[in-house]
Order: sequence, then structure tokens, then C-alpha cells
Amino acid sequence: MSCSIHDRLAVCSWSLQPANPQELIDHLKTIGLPLIQLALDPLRESPHVWGNFPALCKEHGVSIVSGMFGTIGEDYTTLESIRFTGGVVPDETWQQNWQNIRQTADLAAQLGLSLASFHAGFLPHDRNDPEYQKLRERIARIAELFATKNIDLVFETGQETAEALRDFLEDLGCPNTGVNFDPANMILYGKGNPIEALRILGPWIKQIHIKDAVATRNPGTWGEEVAAGTGDVDWKVFFTALENLGYHGNFCIEREAGNQRTADILTARQMVETLL
Repeated sequence: MSCSIHDRLAVCSWSLQPANPQELIDHLKTIGLPLIQLALDPLRESPHVWGNFPALCKEHGVSIVSGMFGTIGEDYTTLESIRFTGGVVPDETWQQNWQNIRQTADLAAQLGLSLASFHAGFLPHDRNDPEYQKLRERIARIAELFATKNIDLVFETGQETAEALRDFLEDLGCPNTGVNFDPANMILYGKGNPIEALRILGPWIKQIHIKDAVATRNPGTWGEEVAAGTGDVDWKVFFTALENLGYHGNFCIEREAGNQRTADILTARQMVETLL
């Protein structure tokens, strides 16, 4: 891993909260990484602002390694609120989300992407639950849409245990689906040890998020995201486990909290380069 880590280390664009394409390019220059996982929703929602981003990338030597898209109506206030509003679970937002996702898939194809990630929503554990069948049908529909464009669709970890996500992927049976593994999310949602989860989900992992967190002391409430290297993720063990799994994908640094994100992303970069 050590000889090519710089070629695999990317930044999640939304972490930098850019107001426009040039601002994002400037942040990437400061960080010193020319690879990004790109939030696709701004390009879909505001083409008048973001329409020139592909040209800017070419001009400045920036490469988009993957995309990310969200869903409308999500409420992250509490673990309970996101359980009922996350992803493509709610019926009241499904039609609009499906319309947005179709436009996003077209956009991802135009950008030449081969991978896109999203939070599918809370996956029920019981296959006999009507909610399980509904969600399975919706996700299969989305996966098949991306498959027609030769794009892998990967689910963010966190809202369910690794075992539940593995079982869902096996049942889904869509060859272009997989996992964007985020160790911090396992801690934030209180869904198990990220190292064990990594080993369980190994065959499906197509991308890694570099993000850290500390577990909550009050079960049923959020953990706290912290700068990478200062939380509960044992990164040395984490990277060793990944090496044992033969992982060859990208590492995308994500920072969704705090008011010194560029500095925290630089810290994360240094940590990864030191360990690998």
C-alpha cells in the first residue's frame, strides 16, 4: 500500500463546504491532494454555478474518483429521526428522490464515474417485514439504473450492523452494489466495532472513508465525530485488516463537523501517509 497511497488518497468535496467550483479547487491546492469524491447534488441542483467544474478539474489536474448523492427530507437530529427519514425509506419523499436519482445517474455517467455512494436508509433485519421488501425493491431499482451506466452503487455503513448489511447485499444480489466503509459511522450510530465490521463486509468494500469518532456514553444518542486519529478507530489495526483483505480502492477523507476542516483534513492526510 505504501508506494501508491498518494494516488489513492482523496477528499470528500462536501467536507470543505465550497460555495463554488473555484473555492473547491483552491481548498484542494491547500491540502495538496488532487483527487476528490464529489457531491453530485450541487451539480444537479445548481448547474449555473457548478456547470464549469469538469472543465476546471481538467485545467487544474483534479480527478473525480467517485460521486456521492443524498436524499431529500433527511433529519439527523436524533438516531430515531434519521431512522424514519433517511435514504429512500419514506414513502412521502420516494417519488421526488427517484426523480432526482435518475438525473444524478445521468450526471454521474456524463462525468465518466464508475462509482457512486449514498445512504440507502435503515435496512430492516426481518425479511418478512413489508418495509424490508419495499426497500429492497427500491434499492434494486436504483442499482439496476446505475448498472445500465456501468456505475457501481455503494452503501454507506452505519445505520445497521455489519451482519445486517451483509445479509441485505447477499439477498439483493445486484453485482454492481457494494459498501463505502466508514469506520466512524459504525461508532456514531453505535452499530458495532469497526474492525470486526470491516472483516465481515470485506468482500463488498469498494471505497473507504477516513473519518473518526468517539462513542456516546448515553446509549440511544449520537456519538461524536472528531478529527481523524483522535477518536476510537484503531487506525493501525484498521489498515492492517484492509491489507489482509487485499483492498486496492481509494481512501476518501471526510470531515463533517468542526470549524477547521481544512486543517483536520491535512491532519488526516498526514496520519494515513505515516501509517501507510
